[in-house]
Amino acid sequence: MFREMRRKKQLLDEAITLEILEKRTSGTLALMGDDGYTYSLPISFLYKDGVFYFHGSKVGHKVDAMRKHNKVSFSVIDQDRVIPEANTTHFRSVIAFGTIELIEDDVEKRKAIEIFAYKFAPGDKYKESREKEIELDFNNFMVYKMTVEHMTGKEHLALVNQRKL
Repeated sequence: MFREMRRKKQLLDEAITLEILEKRTSGTLALMGDDGYTYSLPISFLYKDGVFYFHGSKVGHKVDAMRKHNKVSFSVIDQDRVIPEANTTHFRSVIAFGTIELIEDDVEKRKAIEIFAYKFAPGDKYKESREKEIELDFNNFMVYKMTVEHMTGKEHLALVNQRKL
């Protein structure tokens, strides 16, 4: 169903791919938008156990697109260092394909929000402010989950060779 990576030497192993998702905070969500145009948008994310979580408004282009067509892709750039003398970039990135849905269950939504909040404000120092913010905004925004069906990480061949040294 999903294409094999053409340049297999550049495939990141699962541990490095997951490390990228743990440390990065934003990526680009691609959806099928209006009139057959793709719609991609930068968005904050959380990744846990094969699922990406996103939050946002209850209305808008993103929500309409998700409801019309639930197949999406999501990409995260870990590195993109320009190497002018070689006319290239030393990149490292992740792309995932899957289906997206609104979390309807309040318990699941709360759990996702708590983990999300902890990612952006970790530790006990922010516990009280995280809880206060969740209580204040819980009913004002939605949480969506993207269940991953296929995911790969890729890096420039120069970075592959550096890691082998």
